[in-house]
Amino acid sequence: MKKPAYPIRARWVEDTLISFLAAFQFLTVLPALIRRPFTRQEMGRAVGWYPVVGLAIGGLLAGMYFAFDAVFPRLVSAALTLLGWVIVTRALHLDGFIDTCDALFGGYTPEDRMKILKDSRIGAFGLAGGALLLLTKFSSLASPAPIYPGLILAPVLGRWALSLAIFAYPYARRQGLGRDIKDNIGWLQVILATAIALAIAWAVAGLFGLAAIALSSVVVIIGAWYVLRLIPGLTGDSYGALCELAETAVLLFFLGGTSQ
Repeated sequence: MKKPAYPIRARWVEDTLISFLAAFQFLTVLPALIRRPFTRQEMGRAVGWYPVVGLAIGGLLAGMYFAFDAVFPRLVSAALTLLGWVIVTRALHLDGFIDTCDALFGGYTPEDRMKILKDSRIGAFGLAGGALLLLTKFSSLASPAPIYPGLILAPVLGRWALSLAIFAYPYARRQGLGRDIKDNIGWLQVILATAIALAIAWAVAGLFGLAAIALSSVVVIIGAWYVLRLIPGLTGDSYGALCELAETAVLLFFLGGTSQ
């Protein structure tokens, strides 16, 4: 006698909901709705929902920018929106970008670079890289050109870039959260993340949005290639750096396209 299918469906719905919430809790300041540590499998499945988290962040930032721009001068609204961007993401990827700059440009051997990645202190290369990154984002937001499509899509495609990098490239360490996510991501999560990113990009900007996806993939390929020349694999910090670079590239792409 066959067992009823409902428990299987219920379990699938529960797993999907948990992985969805895991993505939000990991990537944003969203309060913990699930008050327990997520399993490795749940963190791996969460990767498929990363672009949805990006859409929520992008929508929030666009709303903030619109509201601030109605009250303050453009420079002030740009600064406040960028502040909100850092806060809502807990500076998670910004921190990874800063650490990656310190390691890749401050170390002379792969071993030195891996040690620097574990050091929580900020060096000159990290400070300069972080300042230039924020300055570029601020300048993009402060531009008089329309920025809303880019502002919405930058977090989406930055987090899609994360899913691509996690799946496609080797991880440098044997243990850690990044290792757990890497070991539990599969084709299904990458296909889901890509399908979501494609749908959002098309809905927001049509062919221009699809071109932005192509640009994000190029950023991941070139960025990962450069990192792998200097250390034996990607790390959580590398993922954050690639996300930040993809976000910035998308902002500049839309800024250049709308200012013609």
